[in-house]
Amino acid sequence: MQLVAEGVSHGFGELTVLQDVSLEVREGEILALIGPSGCGKSTLLNILGGLLQPQSGTVLVEGAPPAGCLNPFTYVFQDFALLPWRTVEGNVALALEHHALGRAERQARIDAVLRTTQLSDFAQAYPRQLSGGMRQRVGIARALAVQPAILLLDEPLSALDAQTRAILLEDFLEIWGERQTTAVYVTHNLEEALRVADRVAVFSRRPGRIRQVVEVSLPRAERAGGHEKLARVQQQLWSLIRDEAVSAEREIAHG
Repeated sequence: MQLVAEGVSHGFGELTVLQDVSLEVREGEILALIGPSGCGKSTLLNILGGLLQPQSGTVLVEGAPPAGCLNPFTYVFQDFALLPWRTVEGNVALALEHHALGRAERQARIDAVLRTTQLSDFAQAYPRQLSGGMRQRVGIARALAVQPAILLLDEPLSALDAQTRAILLEDFLEIWGERQTTAVYVTHNLEEALRVADRVAVFSRRPGRIRQVVEVSLPRAERAGGHEKLARVQQQLWSLIRDEAVSAEREIAHG
């Protein structure tokens, strides 16, 4: 499946957050969204996923979901969004409880995603017993359990320390490499965007508009070692957002 947004605008009260945003999320790609704080990246993600109705414009979903897909869209959140009274297995099971699955199929899906996210040995642990990185693995496992057509990730690693973020990023790319699920990935981190994305959509300061969509043509296997070509793309991205990012930070600081 792929997404096409055409002329999307949205606001809250008198505050216009997005203005005339058009973009395409191609089937099987990871599209990263970057831009200054408050430019509407998360708002657009919610519009793409159907949680918000845009004030104007349209979002079209093209293509059929894959076999076994229970939810066309599923989210991975920054704050993990786990239920503390449920075990790891119970939190993953939550995504499946409103679907007409037999007990055996439900358990098979849970076991499969726990293996994929290296959580099998922690199935009966509670969130309070896990590190931040492990809690986010649970969030990813829960999202994968429904075999989504499109993953929507809202700064999924920003709450983690640098070392944990690096480890989980490698694991996420390995998981994505096996499934090649279409994904939209919101982040403030340019290095993170360049590690994961096929293309990076750069947003302007609020109201958010797309300034440029940058292709990342270097194979992912070559992106971890500070490749010169990747450094040039990162500099290109930073040049697009630097001045507006500084202005946005000052606006928030004095707001």
